Amino acid sequence: MTNFPVPLRDPAPMLERALHEWGGHQDLWIFGYGSLIWRPDFDYAERRPATVHGWHRALKMWSRINRGTPECPGLVFGMLSGGSCRGMVFRVDKAHARQVLINLWQREMPTAVYDPRWLTCHTPQGPVQALAFTLSRKSPNHTGELPDHEYRRIFDEACGRYGTTRDYAQATYDELRRHGIHDRALARLIALAQKEA
Repeated sequence: MTNFPVPLRDPAPMLERALHEWGGHQDLWIFGYGSLIWRPDFDYAERRPATVHGWHRALKMWSRINRGTPECPGLVFGMLSGGSCRGMVFRVDKAHARQVLINLWQREMPTAVYDPRWLTCHTPQGPVQALAFTLSRKSPNHTGELPDHEYRRIFDEACGRYGTTRDYAQATYDELRRHGIHDRALARLIALAQKEA
């Protein structure tokens, strides 16, 4: 039986802080850059393409629950500082936003690895402040640079409660392309995964 990893910190106060910072007086915006783009798992009133400056999408976060296990960790995306990131922002009606955040915490923060931040997201209709899940390079879950053979092994072997790392990366890549977003780093990894090890 797979052991559930011990959270790095208590996610509950982090949720309460996010709820407090949001305040409940207006609709909630959430920035999606990975699986939230193709599987948000919440109802939203509006979705817009958006760009965040100062952060970029990277498949450099160990996943021991969602896309891997403690015995065979997989990978998921994090937002690392530097560069820019194109994704989607979702507007959630304020009447449902509290429950959406609670549910989102259960999905994204079971081990409290991410650092949730309010970031300025530039959209065709103007900027919005949205909640995004960022990753510190100091986090023990940040992989750093991995050799190509390690990516191949992870794509071949890692699987968690939501499926494989390979399927997760491919679904994200396909959805980004559908929205006209080309992620060169991800494209290279997808090509790598399709090669024979």
